[in-house]
Amino acid sequence: MTSGTHGAASRPTWTPPSGKPPLASRMLRATWRGLPTKRHDVGWAPGLLVAAADGSPLITDHYFPRAEGDFPTLLVRSPYGRGLPWSPMYGLLFAEQGFHVVLQSCRGTGGSGGAFDLWRNEAADGQATVSWLREQPWFNGTLGTVGPSYLGYVQWALAVDPPPELKAMVVQVGLHDPHALFHAHGALHLETALAVGTGMTYQHQGLAPFARATLRLQRRLREVTSAQPLRGAYVSILGSEVPWLDDVMSHPDAEDAYWRGASLAQVAERLSVPTSLVTGWHDALVDQTFEQYDRLRQAGCETALLVGPWTHTSALQRGWPEVFAESLAWLRAHLYADPSGLRPTRVRVHTGGENAWRDLDDWPPTAAFGSWFPTMQGHLTRQAPTESAMLASFRYDPGDPTPSLGGPLLSRTAGPRDNRSLEARQDVLTFTGPPLTEPVDVIGPVSARLSISTDTGHADVFTRLCDVDPQDRSVNICDGLGRLRTEGQEPSQITVPMSSTAHRFAVGHRIRWQISGGAHPRYARNPGDGESPVDATTFTPVRITLHTDSALTLAMHAPSSGLSPAADI
Repeated sequence: MTSGTHGAASRPTWTPPSGKPPLASRMLRATWRGLPTKRHDVGWAPGLLVAAADGSPLITDHYFPRAEGDFPTLLVRSPYGRGLPWSPMYGLLFAEQGFHVVLQSCRGTGGSGGAFDLWRNEAADGQATVSWLREQPWFNGTLGTVGPSYLGYVQWALAVDPPPELKAMVVQVGLHDPHALFHAHGALHLETALAVGTGMTYQHQGLAPFARATLRLQRRLREVTSAQPLRGAYVSILGSEVPWLDDVMSHPDAEDAYWRGASLAQVAERLSVPTSLVTGWHDALVDQTFEQYDRLRQAGCETALLVGPWTHTSALQRGWPEVFAESLAWLRAHLYADPSGLRPTRVRVHTGGENAWRDLDDWPPTAAFGSWFPTMQGHLTRQAPTESAMLASFRYDPGDPTPSLGGPLLSRTAGPRDNRSLEARQDVLTFTGPPLTEPVDVIGPVSARLSISTDTGHADVFTRLCDVDPQDRSVNICDGLGRLRTEGQEPSQITVPMSSTAHRFAVGHRIRWQISGGAHPRYARNPGDGESPVDATTFTPVRITLHTDSALTLAMHAPSSGLSPAADI
């Protein structure tokens, strides 16, 4: 085991308390399959009080192995409570494997004192908790962090000024930039904002209140997201005004003073703490994870990346055996100096279409970027147009907005879906390539260059890559949205990043490019007249015209390129 700042000889004797982990946690633990064999029985010391940076009491539970010897510590700070599923997934499972686990409710949540203020207190409160750890007789000076989503954000917050004891981080489907979670190129991630508001308001109160609030959100989603204006409409779901939610919805500009200090992107640019990253292709935070990986690599920090066929939530459900094994191997390697569980390459991705894992040396792998061009006949071809001309147009009506379907969301509706019903609408354009005579692997970033004109000067453009099988089932792979201003009838150029993918288009399948004026309620509808989507009370339909000098750009690999499938995890 790596040594920390606390030597065993200098620490007072610690007598473990006799408490067992909560019964509900032990019962849920008993239902899980495919996890590593338990190494230790687990003890539990709940309700410890740790002083936050402002002196507020942070309620903290301590899970520990019932065994003799030194064990490293994992710090897990959460605004979602300390009960299910966090207690068994992090407290119980990791303590079974030989770690002290400190599971703490963030300020103003889960019974902790003070007021919750999205992102602003996490760095200071994390440091205060590490100061408390240094005084504990069982703390041996070796510390790691682990956790998903906002629990990833608090890890980056601690790493702003990493304590010397911090030896490893595991950021699972994690956040580092709150603005990018709520906004994309000026467009509000409406459904995500409501899901985050529901989670932050109710999840720390327990499963029953959170489940009721989630059902309320599902039942009233259409009503709330169609409100005119949007501002304050969420109260019927959350029961009261939530000031931070009003603030994040009404500040679309990342340069606004409101967001100052929110993004922790630069932390990765100077970090030396070994960091493992986990995400899914349909995770709402997948692009943030790729940004984290790129910055860590540029900083020379030891890092690993796992990308599975998951959404934000399914990574911790269906994907949990893989995610837990990956996380445990990383923590054992860096807190126990035991690299035996690490995989041989830095990156592992799941490739859709062939349903296989691939081991890669880096992300993204070197690729030949290929462009596909739309035609007036609705085809998608490799041949570039010889002249610029009007290609196709459609009318986007914010009063009857183009609906969203699947994709990277926080809700249960996330992920791949059959897009045929969506593509049958008059306000959706599709351009489809010919049936493939050999497989095409797309591994890396995807983007769209669009030449657009409008009649109002204000529009959003939503662009999506789909895989069409021989039965004409069109399944979404990745997508993106851009907001543009146009002048008169002259087209404007906009490049829309469409995230990244690892996907094989099989023989007989077709590549499809889908284009529309929005995806509601995933994104708040564009009012069409420049008004704020949060405050708009009237809507103006807009005619969106696509021109021939538009292209879909894919990171393409021949199946024989050496990117061979990896063994199953």
